[in-house]
Amino acid sequence: MAEITAQLVKELRERTGAGMMECKTALVEAGGDLAEAEVILRKRGIASAAKKASRATRQGIIASYIHPGSQLGVLVEVNCETDFVARTDEFKELVHDIAMQIAALDPRYIRKEDVSPEVLAKEREIQRERVLAEGKPPQVADKIVEGRMSKFFEEVCLYEQPFIKDASMTIGQLIASRIGKIGENITVARFARFKVGDSTGAE
Repeated sequence: MAEITAQLVKELRERTGAGMMECKTALVEAGGDLAEAEVILRKRGIASAAKKASRATRQGIIASYIHPGSQLGVLVEVNCETDFVARTDEFKELVHDIAMQIAALDPRYIRKEDVSPEVLAKEREIQRERVLAEGKPPQVADKIVEGRMSKFFEEVCLYEQPFIKDASMTIGQLIASRIGKIGENITVARFARFKVGDSTGAE
């Protein structure tokens, strides 16, 4: 089996547009064979997802999820390219899963890019102070801070969160796999989460 090098992962990413972890997993499965790894990604629909990501999404549905007990509810708008896809059971199931995800893990943003520079700077400052307070040497502080920032994104950004039904993939990867399967670009447009007694609903 060929060694799974960073260069090999990079090459597969450039060929397919798939994420780093998907590429690494596919290469491990393929025993380091680049062509076979590409086939694995194409079968999962991940390779084609990146190519569709720039296409306009002007159709879709708004779905709601009310948690048992009626103390927590979510409204979410998920878009696709055609009304035909928006009406399919597969698309509706995806939207329902996303609404449940929002109810369970309370993200504040949809994507990493939605986090404002001010919030990022403040969080980096907090994490750096924590690292230094723990007595870690300054030369490794930046590396530790970046690791903790990844954890921060995972907590607050919907696309970065592990999927509640399958923690081996993120919501971003779940959407990418559905894009490949359905054949249309899919995006989460906005959401609102309501909890009884909590007036800080997110969008």
